[in-house]
Amino acid sequence: MKKLVLRIALFFAAAFGLMPLYAADTLRIYVIDVEGGGSTLIVAPSGQSMLIDSGSAGTFGDRDAKRIAAAMQAAGLRKIDYLFTTHYDGDHVGGAPNANQIAHFDRFFDHGEIDPKWEQNKGWEDRYKDYLAIANGKRTIVKAGETVPLKGLRVDVVASQGEVLSKAINGGGKPNNFCAGAEMKTNTTENHQSAGVLVSFHKFSFLDVGDLTWDKEMDLACPVNKLGKVSLLLATHHGFFNDMSGAPALLWGIMPQVVIANNGPRKGMAPSAYDKIEKAEKLEGLWQSHLALASDKAHNTDENMIANLEASTECKGNWIRVDVEANGSYTVTNGRNNFSKTYQAR
Repeated sequence: MKKLVLRIALFFAAAFGLMPLYAADTLRIYVIDVEGGGSTLIVAPSGQSMLIDSGSAGTFGDRDAKRIAAAMQAAGLRKIDYLFTTHYDGDHVGGAPNANQIAHFDRFFDHGEIDPKWEQNKGWEDRYKDYLAIANGKRTIVKAGETVPLKGLRVDVVASQGEVLSKAINGGGKPNNFCAGAEMKTNTTENHQSAGVLVSFHKFSFLDVGDLTWDKEMDLACPVNKLGKVSLLLATHHGFFNDMSGAPALLWGIMPQVVIANNGPRKGMAPSAYDKIEKAEKLEGLWQSHLALASDKAHNTDENMIANLEASTECKGNWIRVDVEANGSYTVTNGRNNFSKTYQAR
C-alpha cells in the first residue's frame, strides 16, 4: 500500500511537471514541512535540483515523502538530481528511502561514515544501513571547503564531519565583534558532524547547516566571521532546539535579512530562540513552518508568516517557498494562505 501511494504521488509530480513553473533565471527554494525535521528543496535556474535532508520515516510512515512529492509537483519536477544529507539523525535521513522512490536521486552527498564516538539517536544502525543501500555507487563524501556541482548556483560546503571552512567566503574574513565574551558550549552528538552549505546566486545567499552545534557555529564565527552577510538563514536545529545551537556570535555576525525556522508545533522556536532571532541586526522577516504551541503568542512571528497553525494530528504540511531573481530580489510565500513578502538582497 505504501509503495502504491508513493507511485501515485510520483505520477502526479510527473503529470504536472511537463513544463517548468519558474522563470529561466530564477532560483526557487521550498522549505518542506516535516514537523521539526529537515527537508529543503532547491531548484536551480538551470533546472537542476537538490534536496537537503529527507525528513523522517519510522512511525511517521511515508508522510514526509508525500510532502516532498507535493513540493516536486509545485516546482514542476519529475525527479530530484541530488540528495544532500546533513547528518544521520532520524528526522534528517530517516525518510531517504521513501523519498528516493519518488525522486530517484542521481547522486548522494553526506559527511561520511558514522564515528561511534559521537552519540547517535536510537535505531541509527538500521537507518544508516538503509541509507547506504540507496546511495551505493552514487555517493560523494564532502569536506568543508569543497563545492557541490549544482549548475547555475555556487554551493559551498561550509562544515562537515566536525570541521569548518579554513578560509572565509562570501565577503567574510572580518573580525566579529560578537565573539568577545561569547558563551562556549560543547557537544558530543551526531549533530556535531553536520554538513552544511551556503548557496549563492548573484547577490543572494542561503545558509543551511542542518543541526550544526553551538561549538561548530562558533568556529565559523570567531575570531572572524567566515561566512560574510547572509540573505536567508534556515534557523539551525529547527529554531535552536534545546539551545544546542544558535550561537549569537554566528547569528548576529552573519546578519541574515530573513530567517525561516523549520520548526514543529513543539520542537524548536522556544521563547529564547525567538528573542535571539528578533535581536538580529537588520532582520527584515521571520517565517515559521509551524505555530510554536509551546510558546505564547508573543513568541511567534506574524500569523500570516506561519505555514501551519495546527497540532500535528491536523497538520496540512504547507511549505514556504522562496523565489529569487537574478537582480537580488526575492519573494517569500506562505503555502497556506499565499501571503508573500519581497526583499532585496543587500
